Amino acid sequence: FVMERKTHVKINRKEVMLAKLRKSCSCTPKKLKNFVMDFLPVLRWLPKYQCKEYIWGDVMSGLVIGIILVPQAIAYSLLAGLKPIYSLYTSFFANIIYFLMGTSRHVSVGIFSLISLMVGQVVDRELLLAGFDLNDDAPPGLGDGSLQNDSLSNTTAFNLTLAGMNAECGKECYAIGIATALTFVAGVYQVLMGIFRLGFVSMYLSESVLDGFATGASLTILTAQVKYLIGIKIPRSQGHGMLVITWINIFRNISQANLCDVITSAICIVVLVTAKELGDRYKHKLKFPLPTELVVIVVATLVSHYGKLNEVYASSVSGAIPTGFIPPKVPHFNLMFRVALDALPLAIVSFVFTVSLSEMCAKKYAYTIRANQEMFAVGFCNIIPSFFHSFATSAALAKTLVKTSTGCQTQVSGVISAMVVLLVLLFLAPLFYSLQKCVLACIIIVSLRGALRKFRDVPARYHVNKVDTLVWVVTMAASALISTEIGLLVGIVFSMICIIVQTQRPRAALLGQIQDTSFYEDSLEYENLSSIPKVKIFRFEAPLYYANRNYFLKSLYRLTNLDPNLEAARRKKYEKKEKQHRKKGDHTTANGLGTRENTLQLVPKQIDFQTLVVDCSSISFLDTTGVNTLKEILKDYKDLNISVLLACCNPAVIDSLKRGGYFGKDFGNMQEMLFYSIHNAVQFAKDQK
Repeated sequence: FVMERKTHVKINRKEVMLAKLRKSCSCTPKKLKNFVMDFLPVLRWLPKYQCKEYIWGDVMSGLVIGIILVPQAIAYSLLAGLKPIYSLYTSFFANIIYFLMGTSRHVSVGIFSLISLMVGQVVDRELLLAGFDLNDDAPPGLGDGSLQNDSLSNTTAFNLTLAGMNAECGKECYAIGIATALTFVAGVYQVLMGIFRLGFVSMYLSESVLDGFATGASLTILTAQVKYLIGIKIPRSQGHGMLVITWINIFRNISQANLCDVITSAICIVVLVTAKELGDRYKHKLKFPLPTELVVIVVATLVSHYGKLNEVYASSVSGAIPTGFIPPKVPHFNLMFRVALDALPLAIVSFVFTVSLSEMCAKKYAYTIRANQEMFAVGFCNIIPSFFHSFATSAALAKTLVKTSTGCQTQVSGVISAMVVLLVLLFLAPLFYSLQKCVLACIIIVSLRGALRKFRDVPARYHVNKVDTLVWVVTMAASALISTEIGLLVGIVFSMICIIVQTQRPRAALLGQIQDTSFYEDSLEYENLSSIPKVKIFRFEAPLYYANRNYFLKSLYRLTNLDPNLEAARRKKYEKKEKQHRKKGDHTTANGLGTRENTLQLVPKQIDFQTLVVDCSSISFLDTTGVNTLKEILKDYKDLNISVLLACCNPAVIDSLKRGGYFGKDFGNMQEMLFYSIHNAVQFAKDQK
């Protein structure tokens, strides 16, 4: 039977583009209203807010997240190399802005360990280049909690002409200047990606790459916190191989460990891990998670304050955390050029984690999000707070899961969490002066349990897919042993190489017929398949393009046990010798055979088929090289009186063959060369015999 293709109306792309441009540039009240509504989704859903149904869940989840957020914000400041007050600013502004602009009802946006680590690495590098000492373990001064007084460890101020900052600026001032510039540039990247609809870049970060990146970064985070756990003073390592260098320094200085910090760390880790395990085991019985981190911080602060652990045992503490808000300040433009390259992976990772978590929640609770708007939301969660001394943010998996488990219904819960942080910012921050840094390090390390547990999943991952496991291992190792940014790049490149290699050397097979059916399958994989006399059916399970052309031909020649080029050359050689003997009047060939015997020998025994059927069902596209390859085998086999039939070609492949002249000028032989099923091709071959 013959199937006729539909005639598609040719679209004038220029007119379509101009129409879209005119529509985009037009401005009507209705369009303006829709634009504002789309840009601020809160204007759509807040008027429809069902207070009686939603308020209790939102308030409860907001309070719980706020209680968890405060200790985590203070702890993650260690990762970012900044003072705790800046982490609290970040948590406050991110929740407010995402409430206005986000499309996910359940995602918790704020500080995230991986993002904090990436910010901290850039801050440390720039501080080192500016001549500051990275050792932040010096005893803090007696601050009064005001915004104007720095601790003694940061009073080394000088006239900084680097990067255009000519005003007198100390270590803390320069550090937050770098962080805000980095955050602003990352936000600009995200907004530009949203404008140009470049969200597709996230598809190149596979699950294996993201998991490997998160696990490798978690090892780096853990390593960076060990010195706080045992109370030793070593310089913060920078550059490639930071993990190895840090561990070498730790073992060299292990004898200087502070016994007070070691005991405190051991107690805190035991308490936190035990509480987490019990919470996971009995979470179905608990209405909301236990605020273990907050309890540990409160108790540890009281013990440190009244036990005078800083004065008596020289235990490193957080120091003065000022109250209130610092006046807003424009990020330093000249610093942006220094961190422009670092901001790109930061922007991509921040966006990918936010969108992936948003999609996960939307799928679970049956609503939709707009990925492009999510990019705008997370972009402005970075741009606007950068004017208020905040650093980069992202959605966080752990807090998002807690949010959903405590009854969150909308982003009103984010406002409640922001109010809890605001309470700490305005009144409670100075109370954390005596909080030991080792306690914060314990909170960070225990929060890495989920990422570090990925090591237990390696055997199962390997059993499912060996290539994905290899991608995970390579990304994890590169992120941990080289650097997080390089590790992410290595993971993306390596995963692409794996895909290319898989298409370069795909599976190829000869098919046999399933008995008493019109279906055909791989004769090496299935039993009781019958071969078709004088017909070979070849399947190539990948697109046919320039990179796998040679492999296609080698596989075809190997499986059919016939290289038409070699066979043609062999026949020409015998014909040439035959002509030479005939000229001499000799009726025997060079092998001593008669003419009839030689004629028989010219038909090799290994050619046991007269028709080659190529199953194109797995060939998704052809490039020019692919079309020329099929034309080549058509000609080469025709010289040996072997027909080549194509089966199961999709419309794109058929169009490529037509444009490439595979079927001739007028497509007259197309019905005898192209078939819609393998069985039709086989039946045609049998009829031809």
